[in-house]
Amino acid sequence: MIKKFAIAAAIVLVGIGSAMAGYAIVEHRNPVTAIEQVLVPTPSQVFGKQNLLVLVEGLDYDYNSKDEEFSTNSRSDVIWTVNLDFANKRIYELSIPRDMIATMPNGSQAKINEAQSEGGVKEAKSVISQWLGIPGFDRYVILRIDATKAFIEAIGGIDIAVKSSDCLRYKTGCTGERMDYDDTWGHLHIHLKEGYQHLNGEQAVGYMRYREDWCSDPCRIMRQQQVLHALADKLKGDRMNTVLHMADLLAVFRKYVQTDFSDSELLSLATFYQGIAGTGIVSNQVPYTSNINLPGYGDSLVPDQDARAHLVATMLVAPPTALPSPDALALAAIPPSTLRVDVKNGSGVTGAAGRVAELLRKQGFSIGAIGDADRSDYPSTEIHEHSNVTFAGARVREALPRTLHEAEIVSEPSASASPSASPTPGSDVTVIVGTDFTKSSLVQGHT
Repeated sequence: MIKKFAIAAAIVLVGIGSAMAGYAIVEHRNPVTAIEQVLVPTPSQVFGKQNLLVLVEGLDYDYNSKDEEFSTNSRSDVIWTVNLDFANKRIYELSIPRDMIATMPNGSQAKINEAQSEGGVKEAKSVISQWLGIPGFDRYVILRIDATKAFIEAIGGIDIAVKSSDCLRYKTGCTGERMDYDDTWGHLHIHLKEGYQHLNGEQAVGYMRYREDWCSDPCRIMRQQQVLHALADKLKGDRMNTVLHMADLLAVFRKYVQTDFSDSELLSLATFYQGIAGTGIVSNQVPYTSNINLPGYGDSLVPDQDARAHLVATMLVAPPTALPSPDALALAAIPPSTLRVDVKNGSGVTGAAGRVAELLRKQGFSIGAIGDADRSDYPSTEIHEHSNVTFAGARVREALPRTLHEAEIVSEPSASASPSASPTPGSDVTVIVGTDFTKSSLVQGHT
C-alpha cells in the first residue's frame, strides 16, 4: 500500500527563513520593528561554527480499523541530510531513498527507514550518520502527519510544472500525459495533467506521492525537490503573501514539526536565510547500483558507495567554496571556443533557450544541449559550472546581457550536479534561463 508522507522540509530549508521572520507576530510584537530594534546574532555566532548538519525526516503513517491516521513506531518516509552553510550562505540537501540497505545497531541489515521505527530519532541519527560516514548531526527536524498539505495550504498553494516520469527524468516525452491514480485505503486520489499549474496542498502532496511510473523512488525524490524549489520561489517571490500568512505558517510549524532547534536559533536562521536565491539551494540524491530482495523487507536498494562518498564530501563535509571574482584579464584569457555550454529554458517563454544559445554561439562558445529545464518558473537565470576550467562560469556570464551580470554562479562537479543542471557529456557550463532574461530589453527587441 502506498502511504502518505510529510515532506514539508522546506519549512526548514526555506520556510523557516520566511516563517520565523513572523515569529514576533505570534509573540504579539511587530515583526519589522522587532528585528530592527533587536540585534539578531548570526548563525555562526549562535552555533559557534560555520555550518550545521541537520537530519530532516518525514514520518510515514497508516490507518486503523476506524479509518483514523496513526504514526506510532512509524518509519521515516522522507530522509534528508541538510548542510546549512553559513560561510557561503547556501543550503545543501542530500536525499536518501528510504529503501536503501543499512546496518542497524544490532548488526542486522534492514532498510534505512527502519531506524526511526525501532529507536526513534536518536537511533535514526546514529544509523544515518554512520551510513553516510559523518560524525553526526547537530540538530534534527521531524515532520508529522499532514505537515506538507497544511504548510502549502497556509501559503495559498504553489505553482509548479507537473511532469510524468520520462518528462521529469529525461526532459523528453512531455506531451501532456495524465497522472491518474486512486487508492481508497490510502486516501490517495491523484488526477493531474502535465504542464505548469497551480496546486493546492492536497494536489501537491499527491504529486509527490505518485509512484505509478518506472523510475519509482528516484522520481519521487525529484518531485520532492521540485516542490521544495516551488515553495522557495513562492515564499521569496510573494513577500506580501508570506507576511499575510505568517500566523498560519507558525501555527503549522508548531503543530506538525518536532525539532531540537530553540526559538532563538530559528530566529537567527530566519534572519540569515531570508530571501535566499534559488541558486543557493543545492539538491541531490544518493544513487544506487542495484536492488535485492532483503529477507523480511522485500525490494531494497544497494547504495553506490563511490557516488555516496563523493556527494558527502562535496555537500556535507566540504561543500564547494565561493569562487573568487576574476578580473577582466583572467576572463579574456579563456577562449570561448574551449567551453561547451548547455542551455535550458526555465523561463516559461517559448524559444528563450534558443535565443541565449544563439547569443553565446555568435560569441564563439560551443553549444551543447538545448532544451527545457526541470521547471518553467525560474525567476533568475542560473549558471551552473561543472568544468575544470577556472572561471568558466564567469566567462559565460560575461557574454550574457548586462542585466544578467549579477547572476550567481554555482560550482558543481559533474558527478554531483543538481538534477536541474545535470550536464551532458563534455559540458562545462549549464545556463538555466530565467524570467529575468525574457524581461530584458534584448528579448523585447531593443539594443
